[in-house]
Order: sequence, then structure tokens, then C-alpha cells
Amino acid sequence: MAALEAVLSSQEKAVLSMEVDTFNKSIQKGRMPNQSLGKDDFLKILITQLSHQDPTAPMEDKEFIGQMAQFSTLEQMTGMASDFSRLANLLTGGEATSALGRSVEIVEGDRVVQGTVRAVARGAVPEVLVNGAYYQWDQVTRVFEE
Repeated sequence: MAALEAVLSSQEKAVLSMEVDTFNKSIQKGRMPNQSLGKDDFLKILITQLSHQDPTAPMEDKEFIGQMAQFSTLEQMTGMASDFSRLANLLTGGEATSALGRSVEIVEGDRVVQGTVRAVARGAVPEVLVNGAYYQWDQVTRVFEE
């Protein structure tokens, strides 16, 4: 039986390469590549590793336990990062609230606004009401004692 051989010319290779590139871009739909692995990625790798291992030489218990410990550590670190983010938001909100009734200086682009904080809108990015307009708390550069 003769082997079937297919040889592409350089022009055919270029056309094929362009078609593959166009197809890949169409299925990505603007997705940006992620340069870090999350817990879902780690779990997918572990499941793939287990499902494709050699049955005559399975993964040793020590290796499996080590990988599960790594997964557990990754999950805990993800939880801690989330907790730290919430803590930072609470601290920032508390800092903005403590400025109620005080005079502040706010930098917005090239202009400097001075006035008294009349209200605070809490949230991920707290805002303060000064001179009838809301400004983000991170725009406040000075807080004066009354």
C-alpha cells in the first residue's frame, strides 16, 4: 500500500496560515491572554494529568498530595487577596467618612478645589461632596482641621 503524501506550496502555506489566523481571531472575540494561573486552571491541569497518566506507573501518593497541597495554598491565597481588597475598601471608606465636616483640598486635573466635605458616598471608590459636586476620595490631597 502506497503512502499518501501531501506537499503544500509556499503560496498554499501562506494562505492556510492566514485562514488559521483569521479563524483564531474570530473565536477569541477580543479576549486578552491571561498570564497567570488561577485555581480553575490548576484544577484543569491536575485532572488532565490524572486522566492521561500511564496506568502501569500511576502518580505516586506523595506527588498527588503535594499537588493538592499546592492547590489548597493557591485557593487560600486567592481568598486572602479578596479579603485584603475588602479591607482596603473599608479603610478607605472610613478615612473618607472621617473627613465629614472638615475642609479639604482636591486636585482635579489642573485645578485645585477647596471646600468642606458635606457628604460621603461609600463604595469601592468613596466619593465626597464638596461645593455641591462629588469627587473621588483619591483626589483629596489635604484634609484640614476645623
